[in-house]
Amino acid sequence: MPRFRPFVLLLCGAAFGLTGCGETGPVRTSEVMVNLGAVRSGPELQAAELNGAIARQPRNAGLYARRAAFDLQAGQTARALRDINQAIELDDAPGEYYLIKARTLRAQGQLQAALAAAAQAQQRGYNPPELHLLLAETNLAARRHRTALDYLDRVLREDADHAAALFYKGLVYAALRDTAQALDFLRASVARGGQQPEALHQLAYLLNANRQPAAAAPYVARGLALSPRYAALWYDRGRVFDLSGQPDSAVRNYVRAARLDSTLYRADYRVGLYYYRNRQYGRVVGPLTRARRRSQYLPEVGQMLADSYEQIGQLLPAWVAYRQLVRQFPGNRHYTYKVWKVGQRLPGSQLDSLKLVYGAPPLPRRAPTAARPSFEPLEVRPPALVTPTNSQ
Repeated sequence: MPRFRPFVLLLCGAAFGLTGCGETGPVRTSEVMVNLGAVRSGPELQAAELNGAIARQPRNAGLYARRAAFDLQAGQTARALRDINQAIELDDAPGEYYLIKARTLRAQGQLQAALAAAAQAQQRGYNPPELHLLLAETNLAARRHRTALDYLDRVLREDADHAAALFYKGLVYAALRDTAQALDFLRASVARGGQQPEALHQLAYLLNANRQPAAAAPYVARGLALSPRYAALWYDRGRVFDLSGQPDSAVRNYVRAARLDSTLYRADYRVGLYYYRNRQYGRVVGPLTRARRRSQYLPEVGQMLADSYEQIGQLLPAWVAYRQLVRQFPGNRHYTYKVWKVGQRLPGSQLDSLKLVYGAPPLPRRAPTAARPSFEPLEVRPPALVTPTNSQ
């Protein structure tokens, strides 16, 4: 299974019925082109033949555009942008060149620049469905949900079974918190393009978020059969077990997900939460620290880390963690008391140096020990828009 890049459904549209996965639109036939059908046996041969052709015809805009399309397919966005800019400098008339540029800028996360390049394509009379799909997805990423829906409806008016448009429409409704419509469109996308693990993941994720693990499980199984190293699906599988009351099985799937994709902070969070609930404090710190580096909005991470440091006798990081909680929740008497209590166990010189850096806490006020927190599920929000990566 190829490595997933952000928004792979858009960059490689042929999987969902668009023309030319990797070719990103037609180039004028009057130009002398490399026979791309003959160079698809591997990226090295593709690059070698295109490089040679460009060396022989350095002012052939179409060759730069084709090489940009291959670079984009390979995830080499900086090279792709250089090539497509060179193509446009040589010939700024073809609208399809601006579509390649817009896709490249979108892959780099430059939303406004991508929209501007797409507008240039439209000004040249170039309005294929894949341009509308890109505009929809980019507006979705920019949280312009109604605009995204308008462009998706244009695609669906031409092809009511367009799986990518149905997929993105499902994500729009998920972002709008219209769960019923989001599930309907994601199911429709899967029914029409069932070989896309990302669509299966998003559907399973949303079903889990709505406490329907039995409905999510078949989609997870289908996705893993297609892409057994897709970390997000292993996380989904963990949630199915978790929501079904099987935490031990769940944590094994979370651990596997975190190993496959170190950026999947939800998996690390769930692993840390499992160990904390089972009072295995020495195993809490690693996964929760990694999770907090990726997201500052995870429920009760600071409290769990502070408590775990204290339980395993790491007093200095425990004091720092409690002090940070006092700053975050200045009216919380329990955290103020904990700063004082842990500080009493530190050597005086060490405590004085900590106070110099972090400031002296308020006067302690003893408070009853707080009950263990009740954790809000991570899936209270719609699924993240950015497609997680998946490696070979």
